[in-house]
Amino acid sequence: MFQINGDKDSKSKKKAAKSDSNETKAEQSDDSDSEKEEKSKKKKGKGKKKKDRAPSPEIEFDNLEKFVIEPAPQGVTVKCRVTRDQRGMDKGFYPLYYFHLDNEKKTFLLAGRKRKKCATSNYLISIDSTDLSRGGENFVGKLRSNLMGTKFTVFDNALNPDRALPDMSNARQEMAGIVYETNVLGMKGPRRMTVIIPGMDKNNDRVPLRPRSELDSLLIRHQNRRMDNLIELQNKTPVWNEDSSSHVLNFNGRVTQASIKNFQIVHSKDLGYIVMQFGRIADDIFTLDYNYPMCALQAFAIALSSFDGKIACE
Repeated sequence: MFQINGDKDSKSKKKAAKSDSNETKAEQSDDSDSEKEEKSKKKKGKGKKKKDRAPSPEIEFDNLEKFVIEPAPQGVTVKCRVTRDQRGMDKGFYPLYYFHLDNEKKTFLLAGRKRKKCATSNYLISIDSTDLSRGGENFVGKLRSNLMGTKFTVFDNALNPDRALPDMSNARQEMAGIVYETNVLGMKGPRRMTVIIPGMDKNNDRVPLRPRSELDSLLIRHQNRRMDNLIELQNKTPVWNEDSSSHVLNFNGRVTQASIKNFQIVHSKDLGYIVMQFGRIADDIFTLDYNYPMCALQAFAIALSSFDGKIACE
């Protein structure tokens, strides 16, 4: 049985990789991207060949920038893959992340990288795999954390409210908030996270959220339980398995290796509807599947937040 937490020795990994079960574990000793460079020099992305996973349904689009911010089509699971590139002098600390459709063409969607010399974790997200500059025309969004690395906000590429028009029509939107529960007791166990995204209107379009100040931000509104036009999602609680002495989740074959980063996002009122799931299939390769009302930008940014080191949560 493949599980959600357990030890990291090679024998347990090999046993889990050979399992025919759909359940997967996440280890508690998983490396964060802030590990020293010697960690990044290990051979990456060479996991054992696994049985074929069902590819993403045929998804076509003419405008990539428009596609990545639109909600997934209702009734369609968009199946994707995230790859992490840690090769090079500084990529052990600042890896590149690539987001592709998990189809035969491996259609590119997004790329992301943590910015250097920032007070808090700050990731730029681009629709060009070679242009990850803040001023580039391919910049579509960013992910920013608080000082503790426990709370994250996802923005689109519009203007800061201080530079926007008085009517806020060209101000940036807050696309999502991610909150990781602080582990104040130091107890081992799966991560706990809450995801907040803007709600949908009667036409199934996202309700724009353009706060003028921090007091009206998505995270503060959630903190104060001002939930108008907001959707609160949570990671699905894993089940403890006595046989494997670990927590397990059913990924239906889409995840094949243990990692603390493996998770599923659901609505508390419908635990059977998985809005997003993310998990490891090789050292630097992860599957990411998302459903309505989430979009590619939101899903990728949530995945990036899971890579970031969170000392207060581990």
